[in-house]
Amino acid sequence: MGANHVCARFAFNDGLSVMTAVWVRSSVTSLIILGLIVLQRVPRSISSSHIKYLIIVGILITIQSTSLYASVARMPVALALLAFNTYPLFVALLARLIYKEVIEQKVLWLMPVILVGLGLALDVFGVTTAAGALEQWRVIGLGVAFALTASLSFSFALLLTQHRTSGLDGRIRSVITLGMVSLLTFAICMVQGGPVWPQHFSGWIGLLLLTILYGTGFTIMFTVLPRLGAVGNTSIMNVEPVCALVLAWLILDQHVSISQILGALIVVTGAIILGLRK
Repeated sequence: MGANHVCARFAFNDGLSVMTAVWVRSSVTSLIILGLIVLQRVPRSISSSHIKYLIIVGILITIQSTSLYASVARMPVALALLAFNTYPLFVALLARLIYKEVIEQKVLWLMPVILVGLGLALDVFGVTTAAGALEQWRVIGLGVAFALTASLSFSFALLLTQHRTSGLDGRIRSVITLGMVSLLTFAICMVQGGPVWPQHFSGWIGLLLLTILYGTGFTIMFTVLPRLGAVGNTSIMNVEPVCALVLAWLILDQHVSISQILGALIVVTGAIILGLRK
């Protein structure tokens, strides 16, 4: 999943539009999962209530996917993913507001720690740049806004999935959600004048790889991770920004300072600890 975002930035640099990227990857992945459902003869019974909420989840995941790619297109990949990885905090706050769930003491203690780590990673005061805070926010401000929008919409989607689609096979849920994302992004592409493709062969390679990597990562995620339980899921999923940090450095030559790496480790560690709670 980390490599998918690095390849996406590579393709965006060559002219690929965000909507086209999300449409292609969602379409291909939904077809792959649909094929697995047919081959594995997964029971396909689904209630009208499930359908209603899966449509809402599909819209939220569309917002999340396009916003995260828009962030990746505008700022260093790893930093975009770190800002997105604040979603455990949003989940805790929304669960409190919507479902009146009590926020645990551990979450309250970790919230400021994760936010401090995020501030270090994003270099919000422009310490590592000669231009200062204003110039730093001019460069990363829109990217951060997109990443936080992706985080918030993903949090809503997680809560609805947990509370409104329980009992539904994950593969059925995934194919319906991604199918919705595919239809919505295709419609938006058409309204905007059609898909916008890469300009050179290297950009097409980026599009091909992001599609393959996203499809592979997504399929492995819902096939293998449920067998590991919640602890394994959280530990693995929150390592993605670290993988992206290394890959972006090697492939895109995106450098970050020591203090930003420290901030990244604080955010990732905090997110993992949040997931380890009962």
